[in-house]
Amino acid sequence: MAEGVTGEKIWLDGEWVDWQDGHVHLLTHTLHYGLGVFEGIRCYKAEDGRSAIFQLGPHVHRLFTSAHINLLEIPFSEEQVGQAIREVLPANHLDEGYIRPLVFIGSGSMGLNPADNPIRVAVMAWSWGAYLGDEGVQNGIRAKVSTFSRHHVNAKMTKGKTCGDYVNSILAKREALLDGYDEAIMLDTAGLVSEASGENIFLVKGERLYTPPLPTVLDGITRNAVIEIARDKGIEVAETPLTRDELYIADELFLTGTAAEVTPIREVDHRRIGSGTRGPITKLLQTAFFDIVAGRDAKYERWLSYL
Repeated sequence: MAEGVTGEKIWLDGEWVDWQDGHVHLLTHTLHYGLGVFEGIRCYKAEDGRSAIFQLGPHVHRLFTSAHINLLEIPFSEEQVGQAIREVLPANHLDEGYIRPLVFIGSGSMGLNPADNPIRVAVMAWSWGAYLGDEGVQNGIRAKVSTFSRHHVNAKMTKGKTCGDYVNSILAKREALLDGYDEAIMLDTAGLVSEASGENIFLVKGERLYTPPLPTVLDGITRNAVIEIARDKGIEVAETPLTRDELYIADELFLTGTAAEVTPIREVDHRRIGSGTRGPITKLLQTAFFDIVAGRDAKYERWLSYL
């Protein structure tokens, strides 16, 4: 686990084990070749004191569709994995936090064919604040267009949340950080805007909201929620190809994702975006999102699974 990430219990292959006993063998196939799938899920402490998992059903379903895309047969049902996700925060004495279900190929055969190696499942949880920092959420982050391209749709299927795909994201993220930025924005192999290293991207121009279409981007759960919120508020949303220079002349830019939530971008490639701070539409959607996850908007209560 990363430094600072710790807990008490992990759900591993249907059993609760102590955090320090959550080990795998060094010949674990996924460790060598990267074929596995995962989800990132947030649980929030709602205004009434209850814990509420955001979009539990869609996250569990996407975990299983990611596995299906990658020919991984999960040895548990969606209901069983969903129940483990519901139990992992109480098991770690957390009332809010980040939840990580992981499906991976265990040890046995080596080589590119995993043969009959067992498909293993883990569910973990830990405390995790704003992914891009509290200041970033309030005032916006600095981003750069990466020298690394996002995966071509036929080089690696983009609808699965696949472990090995994130090497691409790690390289882009590290490049951005080494160059003094907070995040990387990645283009697809046609040179059009795709997404950030771990987030979907939105552009505001005038009174309209734009976001890249699905072919080369992950079908983000927070992305879909923000599109629905925006349309409910009368904001027109277009899923359309975007060019790099359209980012530079946008009125507002922001990122969405489970970890990043709704985070504004104030600068791209040394070019100020809009006023150089969080714009009004970004603030409107950000406020609406945080009201929803805090249980303050009954209209969207269907998105919350209370523990």
